[in-house]
Amino acid sequence: MSARLTPRHPRPATPSRRSADRLRATALGAVLATVLVPSLSACGGTGAAASGSAATLKWASSYFPAHWDPVVSGSGAQFRELALVYASLTRTDEKGNAVPDLAKSWDYNKKGDEITFHLRPGLKFSDGQPVDAAAVKAAIERAKKQKDSALFGDLTSIKSVDAKGLDAVVHLTQVDYQIPQLLGERVLQIASPKAAASPDTLDQHPVGAGPFTVTQLVPGTKVVLKKNPDYWDAKNIHIDRVELTSAPDASTVVSGLQTGVYNFADIAPSQADAAKKAGLDVFVQPGFNASNISLNINKAPFDNTKVVDAVRYAINRQEFVDKLTFGYGEATDQPFPKGYIAYDPKSADAYPYDPAKSKKLLAEAGYKSGDIKLNLVIPAEDPQAEIVQSQLAKVGITVTIKIDKNWATPFFAKDLTFSVYGTTGRDSALQTLTAHFGPNGPLNLSSPYEPAGFEAAVAKVRETPLDASDYAQVLQAATRAGLRSKALVFTYSSPNLFAKSKSVSGLPKNPAHLDWTGVTVSGAN
Repeated sequence: MSARLTPRHPRPATPSRRSADRLRATALGAVLATVLVPSLSACGGTGAAASGSAATLKWASSYFPAHWDPVVSGSGAQFRELALVYASLTRTDEKGNAVPDLAKSWDYNKKGDEITFHLRPGLKFSDGQPVDAAAVKAAIERAKKQKDSALFGDLTSIKSVDAKGLDAVVHLTQVDYQIPQLLGERVLQIASPKAAASPDTLDQHPVGAGPFTVTQLVPGTKVVLKKNPDYWDAKNIHIDRVELTSAPDASTVVSGLQTGVYNFADIAPSQADAAKKAGLDVFVQPGFNASNISLNINKAPFDNTKVVDAVRYAINRQEFVDKLTFGYGEATDQPFPKGYIAYDPKSADAYPYDPAKSKKLLAEAGYKSGDIKLNLVIPAEDPQAEIVQSQLAKVGITVTIKIDKNWATPFFAKDLTFSVYGTTGRDSALQTLTAHFGPNGPLNLSSPYEPAGFEAAVAKVRETPLDASDYAQVLQAATRAGLRSKALVFTYSSPNLFAKSKSVSGLPKNPAHLDWTGVTVSGAN
């Protein structure tokens, strides 16, 4: 299970398993609320002294990790927080391309079914263990095999890994040139193999090779980190200390930023104007967020193609944008933003808002107004669901919103008929497509259904190098094939929004990622 699906709350994307993670966090918090990770040696003095004298980032996060084991924490939002501690083989630049991180370079064999990552020399994890090919091999094998892994479904192209000193040779089950995009922060944050030998311990005592190391952790509440002098790019990390706190009620975040309790926080679109009026900077981070309506065509009434199309024509995407994104979002009918390499212009506006046509299709399918009654199952209150309910009522479909806190179980078991969710996408566009439209895609409520021609289009993408002249054309053709699916109706997208005090300098606009390279914190915190 991919675990990147996230039911949509009235804020932009969070991805997958957030509901389950939140429940685990509550349980952990109740039992472990007073547990502190002992301060590491050379911590730099007391917390108060460090906070007062060091360049300190005070980050209030609405997506505070329920787990610090990167194999388990499968959320599409929480990887940003875990990236403080863990580095990956690759990372993403401002164009969305894979660039070196722990791996300084990589190359494929002639056939394209084997890729070798060449690691930087002399690196070590914060427990002193070497960052070498054996560590990469252990990380991939653990992600594929650990019982509670949220990542095994993302690694199906990987058959095995050979460790040869600083060269990790990855053998693939098929030709697949997407691997450098895939094995970045979202899917393969690498932990120390020694620490990961006890996953439960790693979950609360994270050990990585990222820009910061943990000095204190209160599960579900707060983490304090210090700069990692052994990080490969430590010279470009200018933040000495990070205090990551689970955000309180959203309404108090802006006031906390004003008073200096925080200097950085993720915010909802509804808070952006208030943050600007308070003199704060609002950082608009591009991303792959997309909200969707999910239909199960294996169940009535969606086993009738005309009913599916009627729903498509009944959806007014602009209403979602106007009511939920406060001007920051845009209507979308595919899982990629306009201008992104995988966005297919030929598929744009294939099903424009047309309630009259929707009613006509329902009549042709044999349904009178009021005949179709649906339960829209969601995990928590969500204004997105209310908009769906209202729009379908206008064409004669009655929707009852049902809240099921254990929603993830029937969704991933494909037992639901009708739901909504939001996704943060992937660094590998192909992975985003297969997750939504593939026969085993975790975001495909109609499994094992897939649209005709999709499998062949996906195979062609895998076989096309990322730097090939026709890569964009091949990728967009796969998007077009996927969008023939009757299982999904995309509605709107919204960027990730963050508010920060002016003491925090600008951040690189890497899509969906928070990159602290070159970022400074000045003045009193």
